[in-house]
Amino acid sequence: QVQLVESGGGLVQAGGSLRLSCAASGGTFSSYVMAWFRQAPGKEREFVGAMSWSAWSAGITHYADFVKGRFTISRDNAKNTVYLQMNSLKPEDTAVYYCAARGESVIYSAAGKYNYWGQGTQVTVSS
Repeated sequence: QVQLVESGGGLVQAGGSLRLSCAASGGTFSSYVMAWFRQAPGKEREFVGAMSWSAWSAGITHYADFVKGRFTISRDNAKNTVYLQMNSLKPEDTAVYYCAARGESVIYSAAGKYNYWGQGTQVTVSS
């Protein structure tokens, strides 16, 4: 059973930066996607970005338009950890951020396509 554990959330002022981590354990896939979603109070969970791996390609990323140029996904293979570097944060980025995974290399923006989820980490951006 795949387990995902997020960390790194917190309170930051607008314009600041945070780096979220997602440590994965318990599973081995030849192809997979690691994604980040977020959910603000009263809103649906929304796709932030994802990185995919397969036998023929690795490290392909896709981001939601509202984070392009500000957020970056990276991975440390040795630690089985995926990161979400968030720069130029805005108050509207305030949400619980979730790490998710699926065992195929196609990136989807729909939360229902992901089989494994972390518990979430709160990010609060003050104005």
